[in-house]
Amino acid sequence: MSDAQAYPFGPVEEGLVPHPEYARLRAEPGLARIRMPYGGEAWLATRYDDARQVLADPRFSRAAAAGRDSPRARPLIDEPESMLSMDPPEHTRLRRLVAKAFTARRVELLRPWVVQVVDELLDAMTDAGPPADFVELVAWPTPMIVISELLGVPADDRADLRRWTERTLALGAGTSVEQITDARIRLMDYLAGLAAERRRHPSDDLVGALVVARDEGDALSEDELVRLLLTLLVAGHETTANQIGNFAYLLLSEAERWSRLVEAGPSAVPAAVEELLRYTPMALSVDFARVATEDVEVGGQVVPAGDAVLVQLHSADRDTAVFPDGGELDLTRDPNPHIAFGHGAHHCLGAPLARLELHVIFEALVRRLPGLRLAREVEWVSDRLLRGARGLNVAW
Repeated sequence: MSDAQAYPFGPVEEGLVPHPEYARLRAEPGLARIRMPYGGEAWLATRYDDARQVLADPRFSRAAAAGRDSPRARPLIDEPESMLSMDPPEHTRLRRLVAKAFTARRVELLRPWVVQVVDELLDAMTDAGPPADFVELVAWPTPMIVISELLGVPADDRADLRRWTERTLALGAGTSVEQITDARIRLMDYLAGLAAERRRHPSDDLVGALVVARDEGDALSEDELVRLLLTLLVAGHETTANQIGNFAYLLLSEAERWSRLVEAGPSAVPAAVEELLRYTPMALSVDFARVATEDVEVGGQVVPAGDAVLVQLHSADRDTAVFPDGGELDLTRDPNPHIAFGHGAHHCLGAPLARLELHVIFEALVRRLPGLRLAREVEWVSDRLLRGARGLNVAW
């Protein structure tokens, strides 16, 4: 009989409170043994140093986990053709094609436009009057508008893309495998059509540039092109949209916390965002297993070749060996070497863009709505990989 713990721990977690089992595991040596909803057993890294090692050590392979029934939270098996499932040098080849569009310098050039987008959304929210659903009116539209404009997705198509994206990230409790598969197919078909449109009518957006790389440079296959677009679309709005709402909830759920940030002013927002990134658990479950290609020692324990390891980022970011009082939210924390965007080869490509959107939104809220407050209880999503509020009603 295996001594692996069923994962996720206990009842499905809701809201933004990590399960206490993570803190217990961080205090024990070695890695935990867990049994995932799909694909069997794996090791779980919960401490900061262990997490960084697994994410950066090339002996832990994403490619070896993809295309097979490896331990995972979602019904569908990871696809080998996705950039998220590749190891260098294949991963490096694809990443290089889009990396220039997401450098900190290039992203900073977008700031005036993103400021305008956010101001217009806040204008609409305040014109409608309180109470207003901040999640629906600001948190979701901002990253969707930004990534859609970068990719050249028409405004009329964005609601469909959001609906399909949410369904592809379902954990399977309330959504069938057929529904998840159908949503992914619809997304892939849409993006293939978008690429075909760029061939007929070349453009200077990101899709147009990748089509040129595909057709003229032969730098990626057609399947790789579509899956790369899918990764950019999903990662470019779903994660950031949820975290915008999550951050707003954490700031507003304690009136004194919000008041201190307002008093400190917009210049205090970047440090506050880094701490919120560290402190806020983004995923309801670990994901993206890595398989040891040889015996590897992690945290004093040997992971045998062929075994899968999963990393819990939000647990690692609360490791008190690295973050004093790691279970407390300190909006002035410095230094703050969190790994909320990952680490190693798969460090989030869109981190500069996500940071820009977070900075702009919360700088605008501090400046424009100092009296912002929650207007009612929050209902949390429980059947998707990412944590988030279904709505966040606010008043001012």
